[in-house]
Amino acid sequence: MTCHICGSSTESFKDEKNGIRYYCCDGCEVIFKSTECYRSITEQKARYDLHNNDENDEGYRAYFQRFLDFLLPHVGNVQTALDFGCGRSTLLANILNSMNIVTDAYDPIYHPDTAYNSKKYDLIVSTEVFEHLHDPKIVFDSLVECLHPGGHLAIQTQFHPRNLELFKNWYYHKDPTHIVFFTPKTFKRLAAMYGCTYVADNGRNMVLLKKSGE
Repeated sequence: MTCHICGSSTESFKDEKNGIRYYCCDGCEVIFKSTECYRSITEQKARYDLHNNDENDEGYRAYFQRFLDFLLPHVGNVQTALDFGCGRSTLLANILNSMNIVTDAYDPIYHPDTAYNSKKYDLIVSTEVFEHLHDPKIVFDSLVECLHPGGHLAIQTQFHPRNLELFKNWYYHKDPTHIVFFTPKTFKRLAAMYGCTYVADNGRNMVLLKKSGE
């Protein structure tokens, strides 16, 4: 099968524990599940509704604050932002708004009416979204198009361990709505494909890129 990201050939392997076939690309290090594992929006909503994300919970706020602590020192003066795939909660957007960053919140299930694709932003954030995407390359391209030149795209998704046996025992792919898994190398390849500079990652689950043009 051809890689969904870079178009290279992939190698497949099967996880004997769950019976799922995966495809791994040596070129960009992405791993994705076989397409019969892809879930509809309705199925994804049912799974997401099991989450208990309380906006008043200090741990939940701290989760987003760690993300902001990673990215904000790199981005300079930000006036507008988009939280892409925010889920039911708009907490991250609210935090950014409280910092005088005018922020829209978009989610295809819970906040589908935000007309984000007709606007341009200084910053786009996306937490725990990319592992759900049927075609992450198309979404990545569309988000870059929504950035001002010099704008930043910050993504949070767990980086896979780059070892077959460790991957099979890794908790993250066991969620049935998680279908694609990245490393920093994957995002470096996407950055090169879509006119971005790779700014930084935290080695675990966060990456920051900058759109060219400034």
